[in-house]
Amino acid sequence: MTAKLFGMPGSLYTARARSYLLKQHYDFEETIPADPAWPSVTQAVGRWIIPVLQLSDGTLVQDGVAIIDHVEASGAARRSAYPETPVHRAIAHVFELFGGEGLLRPAMHYRWDYDAENLAFLRADFLGGLFPGAPAEAGDAVFANASGRMRKARDGFGVSAETAPAIQASYHDFLARLDAHLAHYPYLLGGRPTLGDYALIGPLYPHLGRDPYPAAEMKRRAFHVWRWVERMQSPQAQLGGYPDETLIAGDAVPDTLAALLAFVAEDFLPELAAHVDFAARWLAEHPGLEPGTNGLPNPGARAIGKAAFAWRGHQIETLVMPYRFWLLQRLQAALTPAAQAVLDQAGLGALATLTLPRRVERVNNLEVWGPAS
Repeated sequence: MTAKLFGMPGSLYTARARSYLLKQHYDFEETIPADPAWPSVTQAVGRWIIPVLQLSDGTLVQDGVAIIDHVEASGAARRSAYPETPVHRAIAHVFELFGGEGLLRPAMHYRWDYDAENLAFLRADFLGGLFPGAPAEAGDAVFANASGRMRKARDGFGVSAETAPAIQASYHDFLARLDAHLAHYPYLLGGRPTLGDYALIGPLYPHLGRDPYPAAEMKRRAFHVWRWVERMQSPQAQLGGYPDETLIAGDAVPDTLAALLAFVAEDFLPELAAHVDFAARWLAEHPGLEPGTNGLPNPGARAIGKAAFAWRGHQIETLVMPYRFWLLQRLQAALTPAAQAVLDQAGLGALATLTLPRRVERVNNLEVWGPAS
């Protein structure tokens, strides 16, 4: 039996898993939540969330990072997503964290704040995954419910009419830096995609490279990023005439990559620090929290509250999700003195010290708190 990837074309987190599986020439078929098997999958996973990879023996692996790690551990990876050298491995984890979590503001803003350009496409795209062939009235109801939930999530990431100009300026800055880097390298760290590429494709393909308005903007502003988006959808490791699949020689960090790390420090580190501070206080308020639980009434809930922080001249609040701390722990486990020195130079040295009194673990496809340390 071929593995099944449950996801949607417009899903940010599905894109990470899909791109990785394509690059590995992994034997899978993609299916959608309208699949008759989906209700039993959500029941087994414990929440309605994509992507989910159903293996040939029926085992379910939820989450793009977990899917990558499963394939890597099974020996089925054609080109490992993990760099061999310490600095590049740490940088790959920086972008594993930032790619999936640090570009949510532009992803949600450009999807849901340009209805004149995007809405007809989004309606057709969502219904194609949730209710293909729906009668008009039923389709309207399904899309209204789905888009309503997503617009509420948009607000939870600090997107508003007041912050929109800052979000656009931030995204244009990031796009310019990434475009300058990809003018010289086919992928983030050289000749093949790594963890960072697979994370960045999440927002940069389904939302920002596929929805009508931001896709046109990407093509106008950042040709090399757009070509990278195309490369990330191809099973071939190389497109465009690049000579080999090796990573940047000598574990080096070229200036264009250093500029991207500096962007993460400026744009995302304050939010992450505020979330860690909020979570530390939240844990102190829940001294009896049972290990192996998320401490919330709903075991499948992802957010423990909202944290306030200053961002580009605005005071905003964003949802605090322990999943980010799990990704941060992966990065911290990869740090070496050489990698720490690079992060220090980029303004990201604090990533090593943003810790909590309890670790986040993933058990049975859910994020839970470990025992108190």
